[in-house]
Amino acid sequence: MGDPVLKPGDVVEVRSPAEILSTLDGDASMDSMPFMPEMLRHSGRRFTVSRRVEKICDTVSGGPPNSRRMRDTVLLDDLRCDGSGHGGCQAGCRVYWKEAWLRRVDPATEPEPPQTDGRGELEELALRGTRATRQVDGAPAGVYRCQATEGLRATEPLKSYDLRQYIRELTSGNVRLLRLLRVAARSLSDLVRRWLRMFPDPPLKNGGVPVPARPQLSLKPGDVVEVRSPDEIAPTIDDNGRTRGLSFDREMLPFCGGRYRVRDRVEKIIDERTGQMIEISSDCLILDGVVCSGECSTGRWFCPRAIYPYWREAWLRRVDEEGNTLSANGSSAEAVEP
Repeated sequence: MGDPVLKPGDVVEVRSPAEILSTLDGDASMDSMPFMPEMLRHSGRRFTVSRRVEKICDTVSGGPPNSRRMRDTVLLDDLRCDGSGHGGCQAGCRVYWKEAWLRRVDPATEPEPPQTDGRGELEELALRGTRATRQVDGAPAGVYRCQATEGLRATEPLKSYDLRQYIRELTSGNVRLLRLLRVAARSLSDLVRRWLRMFPDPPLKNGGVPVPARPQLSLKPGDVVEVRSPDEIAPTIDDNGRTRGLSFDREMLPFCGGRYRVRDRVEKIIDERTGQMIEISSDCLILDGVVCSGECSTGRWFCPRAIYPYWREAWLRRVDEEGNTLSANGSSAEAVEP
């Protein structure tokens, strides 16, 4: 079942519930990758393959950043999990699709009416598969289970010096030669700077500069913001690269100075390492179109996950549609705090 060599640009149709159900084990998984209840609504619909998932970054095992090999899996357009089957998690992860859950179609043909056979059984199995009991702090605990928490089990370890992983990115159509060479040149430069102990890690930290007092912006979805410059953000960052526990990642640096719309205020996410739901009480935002590129951090090169980074309001300033700076309450301001 399934087309074995799907590539970016192929048009596919998500198979019927009965067909998908036949590929799953008792944990609603195929090759340890769960079919999640959030995916069921896409059955019978057509999408374009945006990328083959040849590898992903490891955010579960801890330690230095590294990548892991994934097989027979693709991403479709920018389909993301809405958390509806996982307690309202707001991480917005991209959804992995095993090739056996898809069929390649001719985009010129008319789609068949969606099939509903097996829908109830698939929904019931997928919902059961969202929960598990695991050891947390030495004791059994009920936790969530999703594609992100199962990433370690659904993949194999990769050595950073295994050049085949980069060749696969090229031959699969995920990246073009120019991009591959550009990232390779940057990674070599970073490696040399690490050897010379000239590579800043974390990328920003305070350095003893007094933290400026900045008003709470109380940003809402739809508000337009400008990401502050590294020099403005650095005073808020401690020596561990964090502001009130939230890290400023190297992948966030390219967005400094850019203007974006607030996508959401994040109040809860699933911890990928434990499966526990984390409640976030302080300001934490994601921005439209602002995702990890997998090109700036050692060990993550060409990771396709496009994770949303989380932003503190102290790293942002409110602006209007024309880019004019606004005061904390959203009114026009000719002069505001730096």
